[in-house]
Amino acid sequence: PSPPGEESRSLDSLESFSNLHSCCPSSSELNSDAEEAVVVAAAASVGGPAPQPEGDRPTVGSQLLSASKERFPGQSVYHIKWVRWKEENTPVITQNENGPCPLLAIMNVLLLAWKIKLPPMMEIITAEQLMEYLGDYILDAKPKEISEIQRVNYEQNMSDAMAILHKLQTGLDVNVKFTGVRVFEYTPECIVFDLLDIPLYHGWLVDPQVADIVKAVGNCSYNQLVEKIISCKQSDNSELVSEGFVAEQFLNNTATQLTYHGLCELTSAVQEGELCVFFRNNHFSTMTKYK
Repeated sequence: PSPPGEESRSLDSLESFSNLHSCCPSSSELNSDAEEAVVVAAAASVGGPAPQPEGDRPTVGSQLLSASKERFPGQSVYHIKWVRWKEENTPVITQNENGPCPLLAIMNVLLLAWKIKLPPMMEIITAEQLMEYLGDYILDAKPKEISEIQRVNYEQNMSDAMAILHKLQTGLDVNVKFTGVRVFEYTPECIVFDLLDIPLYHGWLVDPQVADIVKAVGNCSYNQLVEKIISCKQSDNSELVSEGFVAEQFLNNTATQLTYHGLCELTSAVQEGELCVFFRNNHFSTMTKYK
């Protein structure tokens, strides 16, 4: 549920509720409900907080970032944090101000699973380098002993994934369904997660015990539900108007894209130690389940 005092979103126009788009909001825009911490841990925060700067003295990190921007003009540059992960010194890519969260979330899953390795103690990396590592991994991960039909299907999926790979740098359009933590409307963007065998989860679910919301939302995807609400508002049928109001209230009351029922479902669906990507607040995070 939304925290007290959060402004409700208006559904007066389709413009404000177009496809869910990962806009990679700044940290101030991200909600940090305590309940979320029960299940999820963003990979970028593994290893403890960064040291606080003393007074106005520039930190080593800011000096390094400034130098790296001069070294790679016009490119997105990311800090690499080396952490102890399952007794191994492992890199994680940290987010910059407006970073491509789908790319970072996917890369951190592959790094924490040791499927992609970076040179020891590498400190910065560009978006272009990340894309090269990911592209090389997709090419190398092609199954060896498969049938001709499976090979053709895999190569088609690989071709489709490569075609949308550039979107990982800016954001992906995903369209959740409110019936399950792994239920999304199928889009070409989902192919990347399938191809890399990375589970994609969300926690924006309707509680099946609340009958009026279940009826109002049904099996709609997010986009379909927004269209339904607008249609119901314009209807002369009082029952449809009421249904549209219930659906609109559901979206407003769960604007942070996580519900209590969704959190419970995540707890049971995500496997112990599983590395996956979690979609919430139009943002992709690397997630694991620990105890």
